[in-house]
Amino acid sequence: MGPMQSTYAAPTVGFDLDMTLVDSRPGIKATYLVIAAETGVPIDADLAVSRLGPPLERELAEWFPAERVTEMVERYRALYPVHAIEPSPALPGAKDAIQAVREAGGRAIVVTAKNAPLARLHLSHLGIEADEVVGGLWAEGKAEALSAHGAKVYVGDHIGDVRGAATAGALSVAVTTGPCAAEELRAAGAQVVLSDLTDFRRWWEGYRG
Repeated sequence: MGPMQSTYAAPTVGFDLDMTLVDSRPGIKATYLVIAAETGVPIDADLAVSRLGPPLERELAEWFPAERVTEMVERYRALYPVHAIEPSPALPGAKDAIQAVREAGGRAIVVTAKNAPLARLHLSHLGIEADEVVGGLWAEGKAEALSAHGAKVYVGDHIGDVRGAATAGALSVAVTTGPCAAEELRAAGAQVVLSDLTDFRRWWEGYRG
């Protein structure tokens, strides 16, 4: 602990990745288009990226028969580093939100449905430093990692993130940068709704008191 830091231990804060910290739509769209070209299976990539949040398997099952989903997941993950990392920018305020937590002596963890190695590639490319990255968890399943790391707050953009926070007994902070509108997020139980992460630092400082 630095000499200027108080002995107050700021809480661990969890963040979702896609459409919370990173606008991964350009990269995901590019990856789907490559898969469509390779397989000859028409994929509406714009539709796919309009409903990010649930696991990859669920989206691929919309386009491929069940017996091909595992194969396509593997192919998608092989293509992703080449096609998806470079074109996907950080969302406004993302880096500052992580910094705000860490500056206060808290831990910032990323809990995402995305495969963890791919999530780490995004963060590394964008210069976002999380204390921990846990992948492969969706909705209520995110509570497993949030509880294990003692997260008191979870920040996400999807009603699934709100459910994950509730299951973990964490405060749900939602941003409207993803597919879910503010009213939908509040109806799902979000206690705090921000337009984007540029509002996070001000909220965080008030929350910490």
